[in-house]
Amino acid sequence: MNRIEQIENRLIIKDELGTVWIEPWGKDSVRVRMTQERTMDSQNWALDEEIEKTSCQIKIEEVDTSYPWDCHYTAEEAELQKSSALTASLTNGRLTVKVNHENWISFWQGDKLLFEEQWRNRRRIDRFCVPTNNPGRELVYNSRTFDFKATLRFEAYDDEHLYGMGQYQDSHWDKKGSLLELSQKNSQASVPFVVSSRGYGFLWNNPAIGSVSFATNGTCWSVENTKKIDYWVTCGSPAQIEENYSAVTGRTPIMPDFAMGFWQCKLRYRTQEEVLEVAREYKKRNLPLDVIVIDFFHWTCQGDFKFDPKDWPDPEAMVKELSQMGVKVMVSVWPTVDERSENFDYMAQNGLLISFDKKDGFNMDWMGNTVFFDTTNPQTRKFVWEKCKENYFKKGIELFWLDEAEPEYGYYNFEGYSYHIGSAMQTSNIYPRFYAQGFYEGLKESGVKEPISLIRCAWAGSQKFGSVVWSGDVHSDFRSFKNQIQAGINMNMAGIPWWTTDAGGFLGGDIHSKEFRELIVRWFEWSVFCPVTRLHGERPPFKVLPEAFHEIRGHQIKQMQSGQDNEVWSFGEEVYEILSGLLFLRQRLRPYIKELMEEAHKKGQPVMRPLMYDFYKDREVYKIEDQYMFGPKLMVCPVTDQGVTERKVYLPVIDEEGDLAGGKEWTDTFDGKKYSGGQTITVHAPLNRIPVFSRGDFNIKLF
Repeated sequence: MNRIEQIENRLIIKDELGTVWIEPWGKDSVRVRMTQERTMDSQNWALDEEIEKTSCQIKIEEVDTSYPWDCHYTAEEAELQKSSALTASLTNGRLTVKVNHENWISFWQGDKLLFEEQWRNRRRIDRFCVPTNNPGRELVYNSRTFDFKATLRFEAYDDEHLYGMGQYQDSHWDKKGSLLELSQKNSQASVPFVVSSRGYGFLWNNPAIGSVSFATNGTCWSVENTKKIDYWVTCGSPAQIEENYSAVTGRTPIMPDFAMGFWQCKLRYRTQEEVLEVAREYKKRNLPLDVIVIDFFHWTCQGDFKFDPKDWPDPEAMVKELSQMGVKVMVSVWPTVDERSENFDYMAQNGLLISFDKKDGFNMDWMGNTVFFDTTNPQTRKFVWEKCKENYFKKGIELFWLDEAEPEYGYYNFEGYSYHIGSAMQTSNIYPRFYAQGFYEGLKESGVKEPISLIRCAWAGSQKFGSVVWSGDVHSDFRSFKNQIQAGINMNMAGIPWWTTDAGGFLGGDIHSKEFRELIVRWFEWSVFCPVTRLHGERPPFKVLPEAFHEIRGHQIKQMQSGQDNEVWSFGEEVYEILSGLLFLRQRLRPYIKELMEEAHKKGQPVMRPLMYDFYKDREVYKIEDQYMFGPKLMVCPVTDQGVTERKVYLPVIDEEGDLAGGKEWTDTFDGKKYSGGQTITVHAPLNRIPVFSRGDFNIKLF
């Protein structure tokens, strides 16, 4: 007989594969863990919030599992053939977990099957089974690393659509059919939470390097090195799923008002005076400007965490003048520590840097030989913050750009690196969350009420540490532009509502090119309908600097060059007229954006979301991958192809339940024309217009 038992509110399964814990974990939710060790690993990873206490109902029953032999038995012989086993169920609110007589797990909402484990290795009485010896879940011991390879398999469903998982560089919003790396890289952020059209949300609560396949013949999660299988499940409508998820992983803070405006950036403002000249020009032209960003290599040396006094002689005066203009200053921080840095020896000797399991060396040799600091070590986070506090915060700077946050190894040999909390193979994906946490907690302790940082990567739970994630160093072309729209949608669905891109793309972008000028307009007009609107890019060819090296403590330190101009007036008069108008459009949207940010804070609601989020009963919306909702009241329809001046738009059916804004019609915010839902129309989309439709009685003329 299989072994199933109840201890308090926890259902425990024990068999030859290991021990499984199933227990309520927040509203309408459960957490499932499996180990082959004597005790369950105690790491909670993303599930570290204090959870709402819920009551659950657990039932354990014995069932007859006798095989229905076709031959004839005497009564005595039939009695000898009888067998039985235990089944169980745990119900927490809407969600029920069932364990059958062979310990296979399935998840239900009422009588509706949400999903179930995929087993292919045992006799199954109630359904057909192919005995290919593939268990639904397994931990295989690795004698070399003294931990396990974990594999978790679920059945696939033809009617299923999947959203979330963070940020991947492809054009598909629906992740059904995708094979995704579970690893962090420049422009790729693995946030392993997915929302299904079948009515459930699933978190893979494991920061190990691995992969997930959402194939048509099965879903498979796999990592090479881990202590346990650990995942979390919830159910309900998309809004209920996101609310439940953010309750157990953490809600995003209140976004400060200035962050909802316009952020100006380029690679790179080289001097203090250059930053001031740009801000003065914005004010001279009476254009909105809320944040100006000082990019990398403003420092003396990577890992010094301070301004180079040659180019930045009086940061306090710069901050003061910008503050008087109503402009906040953000500075770039990298986790790279150069061997020539004044902090390198101390950090290396005190275990504050990433260590090497298999060899000595450096993580990256770009602009210097560097090693990444170890964000998983609390002492590292404290040391780095104290340096930044002394050299930036005390000069009036409260905003930090946390770049290289994956971290971006020169060579992604995860087996060669180790962190304070474990090997990189087991823990690497959580690095950016600890990076954001260090600055968030440091700013909080220093008196900042609403800390916010721009960061290039994230993991589950990063949202609660004030992370504005951007999509990384993406290319300046229409194909990349299209990819960023789905990246933003799926980051929001993965629980990261503060998100942005480099408007116009980062890599490339000839400011004198007709093709790029069209791209910058299309990208910028879309970025107005993103959680954060930010202009950035390298914009080659680079300007020739008079001095490429600075003398620092007896070392020749190379400083990065600077790209071409990248302000709204840098792309010609026609483009300037459009972009300046879009800046004021963003200003008009700010009251609405504030409402969206409050919903993100209170209930974990995504700011950008696919049409299925608000109209999941309309099956047509699952086919749409070029329109999205900006909050519940505005539908945005970007133009993502060069030379296009009109496009088709599908107007979803607004049913009674989904009628949040009042009324069932859609209004074109350009001409005020009204349309009923459930139809496809063709709209004009000249260069100076992005099609946007308001829902119901939310009448706002944007253009």
